[in-house]
Amino acid sequence: MSILAWILIGLIAGAIAKALMPGKDPGGIIVTMLIGIAGGLLGGWLGKVLFGVDSIDGFFDLSTWVAAVAGSVILLALYRLVTGGRHHHRHV
Repeated sequence: MSILAWILIGLIAGAIAKALMPGKDPGGIIVTMLIGIAGGLLGGWLGKVLFGVDSIDGFFDLSTWVAAVAGSVILLALYRLVTGGRHHHRHV
């Protein structure tokens, strides 16, 4: 798949992960997209290692989306643990 496809999948998978795990997170759309892209790669790798399947087959394959969303949820949970739900406020 092309890098544009990964960015699109990452954006959507990151948004789905945030919808599945509501709450406030430090970071905006860029962080969501990066978590989604990395989550897709993590999900594909975990699918291959744990189940011996190639879960990142193509843009329209269900396994690609399930892996991307699952990986994004895992990374979002880890991101929340590491940041501790901190919110950065700017004082003027």
